[in-house]
Amino acid sequence: MANSKALSAITWAGMLSGTLDITAAVVVYVHFGMHPIPLLQGIAKGLIGPRACQGGWPTALLGLALHFVIAFGAATAYFLASRKLCFLMKHGFACGVLYGIAVYFFMRRIVIPLSLAPLYPFSWEMMGISVLIHIVFVGLPIAGMVRWQG
Repeated sequence: MANSKALSAITWAGMLSGTLDITAAVVVYVHFGMHPIPLLQGIAKGLIGPRACQGGWPTALLGLALHFVIAFGAATAYFLASRKLCFLMKHGFACGVLYGIAVYFFMRRIVIPLSLAPLYPFSWEMMGISVLIHIVFVGLPIAGMVRWQG
């Protein structure tokens, strides 16, 4: 029973945060006049490098799959931490906000530099948008789903 609750919490949190996050990223890309395919290929660049840009839809789909692997990883990490740190369940909203910020900086400062993807130049505007997206569409949904399902 405990394993099915864990799987349910992680599945719901990963699917919801992954879907909301990629949707928000596509909306921002389109707003700034860019096409979403390079966004998804940019995620694939982390695994296969610059050749992801020449791969068309297959590398875009690889990028989408990798995006969800990351979302499920973030959901799993929060779920496991919530089993040891009771305040993550008790103070879900505040912890969700902080977790969204932590996920953004973990991606920006650790995951991307260790990947084959280039680190794009710093922009206060894009950082603000990205942090807000990670709070609202990553941290809060993960904390909420883990609390609801856990």
